[in-house]
Amino acid sequence: MHTKTDSEVTSLDASSTTRSPRRPAYYVQSPSHDGEKTTTSFHSTPVISPMGSPPHSHSSSSRFSGSRKLNNNHRSNTKPWKEIDVIEEEGLLNNQDHHHSLSRRWYFLAFILGFFLLFTLFSLILWGASRPMKPHVMIKSIKFEHVRVQAGSDATGVATDMITVNATVKFTYRNKGTFFGVHVSSTPLDLSYSEIVIGTGNMKKFYQSRRSQRLVSVAVMGSKIPLYGSGASLSSTTGMPTLPVPLKLSFEIRSRAYVLGKLVKPKYYKKVHCSVVFDPKKINVSVSLKKSCTYD
Repeated sequence: MHTKTDSEVTSLDASSTTRSPRRPAYYVQSPSHDGEKTTTSFHSTPVISPMGSPPHSHSSSSRFSGSRKLNNNHRSNTKPWKEIDVIEEEGLLNNQDHHHSLSRRWYFLAFILGFFLLFTLFSLILWGASRPMKPHVMIKSIKFEHVRVQAGSDATGVATDMITVNATVKFTYRNKGTFFGVHVSSTPLDLSYSEIVIGTGNMKKFYQSRRSQRLVSVAVMGSKIPLYGSGASLSSTTGMPTLPVPLKLSFEIRSRAYVLGKLVKPKYYKKVHCSVVFDPKKINVSVSLKKSCTYD
């Protein structure tokens, strides 16, 4: 082995420096695209010119400006399409919301209309079912407790025969309805002789439940009713007619049912006409009228 001197080491360093000059490095900017974001990456790759000399500065600046132009062109070409896509999506969403709101409105209107039709149909069925179930009325009897004919004068002072009557009329009322009750009232019960009303009775209103019946009693009274010329055949020394007296009993029974509240309320009217014969021998005795009445 030979020991190198300082002069040899210096000459070796100088020769190595002249043979292999240090290679300069520069950076190249390359665009990379990821969706809407654009990033710039720098690569520290040394580039050697064919002459072994470092590249000129105008080459790197031209590449950088070209990459910027490419990036700007990409942005200008991409952004409008993105905006159009967003606008189209918003339009579709608005159309869907509008369609859903219209559908809900139509469903609501259809529900209301269907409910109204069903309710009307149900009411008509109930009304039709209640028509044949008219109440049944039967006049049973009349009893005269007191009858008196006496001379007197009317309100104007004209002398005439006057009659006083106390009687009781009984009849049965039957509600044939299977699922509803009825409210019952009537016009005054008029007892007349020769077209002159000699007694009147008022029936109290009542409620009759379904499929049930009751016996109704009404007092018919008249006090000092002027008879004028018609009372000649009735007067007597005892104040009691001596012969049978033909009379008429008439009134109207009114019934109303509330099948579905106050929406369906069928009404039933029945007029009653009875031929009554007062027999002076049958005071305080009930006289049957079962075959003496007509019903309209």
